[in-house]
Amino acid sequence: MDRTFTERQLDRIIEMAWEDRTPFDAITFQFGISEQETIEIMRREMKPSSFRMWRKRVQGRSTKHAKLRTDDVNRFKCSRQKHISGNKVSKR
Repeated sequence: MDRTFTERQLDRIIEMAWEDRTPFDAITFQFGISEQETIEIMRREMKPSSFRMWRKRVQGRSTKHAKLRTDDVNRFKCSRQKHISGNKVSKR
């Protein structure tokens, strides 16, 4: 991965990765990184035990993978989450 992210962007990527209803596609859309790159960031930025807990939690979770979602889930983010557009970090 050749992209360099600010601390704020890294925080947002990690936050989005932890959110149950935010698919990896949303992270790709907002930050231009793949699911594998997101996993690499999580591995690098988190304590090993936290990373293992996160991986166990998201592996196979249908809400984290848009193709596995049911048709009634058609948005990137929780309805209570602030608006996100393009590559801007707007939650803070």
